[in-house]
Amino acid sequence: MFNHLLSLLIWLPVVGAVPVLLAGSARPNLARWLALLMAVLTFVVSLFLLPQFNAADSAMQLTESHMWIASLGVHYGLAVDGISIALILLTTFVGILVIVGAWEVIQDKPHQYMAAMLVLEGLMIGVFCATDALLFYVFFEAMLIPMFILIGIWGGPRRVYATLKFFIYTFLGSIFMLIGLIYLYLKAGTFDLHTLAALPLTMQEQSWLFFAFLIAFAVKVPMVPVHTWLPDAHVEAPTGGSVVLAAVMLKIGGYGFLRFSLPIVPDASEHFAWLVIALSLVAVVYIGYVALVQEDMKKLVAYSSVAHMGFVTLGIFIAFMLVRGAGDVDMAKLGMQGAMVQMISHGFVSGAMFTCIGVMYDRLHTRSIKDYGGVINVMPWFGFFYVLFAMANSGLPGTSGFVGEFMVVLASFKANPWIALFAAFTLIIGAAYTLWMVKRVLWGDITNPHVREMKEINGREAFVLIAFAAAVLALGIWPQPLIHLMDASVSQLVQQLAVHKI
Repeated sequence: MFNHLLSLLIWLPVVGAVPVLLAGSARPNLARWLALLMAVLTFVVSLFLLPQFNAADSAMQLTESHMWIASLGVHYGLAVDGISIALILLTTFVGILVIVGAWEVIQDKPHQYMAAMLVLEGLMIGVFCATDALLFYVFFEAMLIPMFILIGIWGGPRRVYATLKFFIYTFLGSIFMLIGLIYLYLKAGTFDLHTLAALPLTMQEQSWLFFAFLIAFAVKVPMVPVHTWLPDAHVEAPTGGSVVLAAVMLKIGGYGFLRFSLPIVPDASEHFAWLVIALSLVAVVYIGYVALVQEDMKKLVAYSSVAHMGFVTLGIFIAFMLVRGAGDVDMAKLGMQGAMVQMISHGFVSGAMFTCIGVMYDRLHTRSIKDYGGVINVMPWFGFFYVLFAMANSGLPGTSGFVGEFMVVLASFKANPWIALFAAFTLIIGAAYTLWMVKRVLWGDITNPHVREMKEINGREAFVLIAFAAAVLALGIWPQPLIHLMDASVSQLVQQLAVHKI
């Protein structure tokens, strides 16, 4: 079993979607229970990664390799490091919660909804395991299909517009990556990522490849200015779709930078690091102000995701300034670790925020902030969770939202105090737009009579919110296990940054 643990993780939810689909609309409860069983089994299998993985070893582990397309020399190659495992565990954890969260909410074709979620989960896990560039690209693109279906069928009134915009943006960005991969294949004769990382490339070649990868992954993160698809997709997506999109799919952009841009084109990445850092700071500061004026709760949290993911790209590329500029490997490692912690933290916090908005929407069928007010008077337990996640979204110490951002700001200060100042400024803006939303939604007098009819969270909703709360607090209070899991892998990445190809 352990020889094919990664394949099992990928294909268990994908194959498990078949009986869920076959349950049909006539047996919706059977479809729900089968989907939950598959999601739980996938999470349990993912936990087996931890005892099988040696966190002190920076090499890719649990390797699987089988010839896939012999004529092209393409392999079905899988392996994981500490970063991959952290993201896989995040994916399987969130997978259970979105199934439970949609239990009573999705009444129209629940079997198809649950099946699409399971397929999406398997494909996302595939992205984090692939060591062959073409296999990575296949998983990277295939994810679009179930997400397209989730938004297009169970989305809001403008779902067609949102799905088309989402698909066109992400697909267009991926074409540039495909062109870059074809060029690398013609030069190296293989799609193996380890071989591509060792391939000598001129600065001109690296520059073109850097922008090919940048466009693809910047859309996925998303970075300014290719971020505009995200608020529309979030607003129209069902709650489960928003949770998966924010918690896991956005992380694939950051993960792509680590697997492609940094090891394959290190010199171009260093040369253009200023561009990514500048765009990250724009996301952190400007997008924060954009979030401040939003009246739709989902759109506000969507824009906050763009700002928080700016910390991820900032932490990744600030490492170049520290390794090659200041020569400070330890601080570069701290910045990279901060970026990774921020990715996992944002998965928990954003997933929780969208879940809270979904809970309110299910009762009042509106996401407009002005339609609420005084919610805590009728839903005190819900109010407790909402405030907790809002504090985490603001970066309050003791929550997961603080740890990664603090590490990135600390590393940025060593590179350039002005960068650190702009990055730290987001803590003020983040608190402003998040707490401004909480104030208007939870506190004050009840002006909308329908708010008085809102019912307290039920057991199913409480389970989801408690799970998210436990993750947010655990990572905020004791981040060491996560940092230890990724430490050797991050160290290896930082060492690669110092290697010149020209």
